[in-house]
Amino acid sequence: MPLPFLTADRAFDAAEDVALPFDDRDRWRRPYRPGPWRVGVAAIWLLLASYVLFAAVVIALTGTPAEGGAVFGIALVMIAVALRMLRMGVWVSTRGLRRAGFFRTRTMSWDRVAVRTVQQPVRWLGLPRTVQGQALALVRDGRPGGDLPPLLTTHNADFLGRVEAFDRAADAVEAWAAEYGRG
Repeated sequence: MPLPFLTADRAFDAAEDVALPFDDRDRWRRPYRPGPWRVGVAAIWLLLASYVLFAAVVIALTGTPAEGGAVFGIALVMIAVALRMLRMGVWVSTRGLRRAGFFRTRTMSWDRVAVRTVQQPVRWLGLPRTVQGQALALVRDGRPGGDLPPLLTTHNADFLGRVEAFDRAADAVEAWAAEYGRG
């Protein structure tokens, strides 16, 4: 049984194309739910961080506070990694398109970009292995993205095994681009 009040894309499930009164289109939003691979890996990192936090408390009580503080710092880094993994992806707003990577976030205004769904070899879960799939490619200033990685693929951590979800997400990003940019 789906719980629509818990979903990230509840505003995109509306039957009408009009924004709901509480829907602020100026806020950055992800037009799709994070995939099970991304959420699962982040959950494992958070679980490991809880064990490291427990170890930090034990070390601080039985050893020196400096050693406990060092282990506590490691746990904080693990939590930050898990949260950053959950923030990765494509975000849209009336101001433009934002690609949040692990180390870098790049924002482009809608008047400078366009997006297209293409059939091409894509990386499987971000690993070097490539498979045939679909990708949402970025076109900047009338030129194809070239060396830029695709925005979304059917085989990344959000859409592996969820082709219908990829189609909905690609359509949503293309609709935002058509509405606010050159389309």
